[in-house]
Amino acid sequence: MAITAAAVNELRQMTGAGMMDCKKALQETNGDFEAAIDYLRKKGQKISANRADRDATEGAVIAKANSEQTYGVVVRLSCETDFVAKNDDFVALANEIADIALANKPASLEDLKALNIGNITIAEKMLEEMAKIGEKIDVSKFASIEGEAVVNYIHAGNRIGVLVALNHPANNNIVEAGKDVAMQIAAMNPVSVDESDVPEDIKQREFEIGLEQARAEGKPEQMLEKIAQGKLQKFYKESTLNHQAFVKDSSKTVAQMLNDTEKGLKVTGFTRIALG
Repeated sequence: MAITAAAVNELRQMTGAGMMDCKKALQETNGDFEAAIDYLRKKGQKISANRADRDATEGAVIAKANSEQTYGVVVRLSCETDFVAKNDDFVALANEIADIALANKPASLEDLKALNIGNITIAEKMLEEMAKIGEKIDVSKFASIEGEAVVNYIHAGNRIGVLVALNHPANNNIVEAGKDVAMQIAAMNPVSVDESDVPEDIKQREFEIGLEQARAEGKPEQMLEKIAQGKLQKFYKESTLNHQAFVKDSSKTVAQMLNDTEKGLKVTGFTRIALG
């Protein structure tokens, strides 16, 4: 298929790879962007870890926890332009929807949209706002989490919202540590708490990419699986929360920092929603 200059430029913006490399990747994968990203990685290209955030649409992400800090919600209210996203009324609406979610504990995004905001549903409110503002407005993502302690964090002008659940009840030290972990999650975007939580399809994908990288480097065929396993372990270290170097003190992992804060303190789950 013909690959347009616009498509090549978009892949370049997403990945940071060179123009010719991006064009070839799209040609080899018939214009499939995700497959093209895998193709570039298999060829040894270092792809930007934050490509999804850079490709963000506009809106506001709000993360909130209840007063007991045992339950939290994160809501993404999307729009088309930065002008609308930064409007005080738009941000206030996002906060109001998050408050409704916090009070009612909906089980899904659809359940949240069915809740009332004033005398109409949130879904109806979105249609009303679209008619008034003149661009698409939607509650595009919702997540919630429960734990012995739940800490919320909003990063970079409502562009990323994070919730962290911990296994000990909240106190000042735990909340402070939870904020640090939430900031880590916002910045580093881990795929899971540790390697046991990494979805099997991601494990298989990373292993196969490791195989192809080793093969492209000319490594002996009998060594490929061992090298790929080593690359997979490196992926766990870089991409799972517990094993990541703590951003405020790289001499410790996140897991070590938590244990130093309070013996046995662990993250039991997290959620991260960004614009995009």
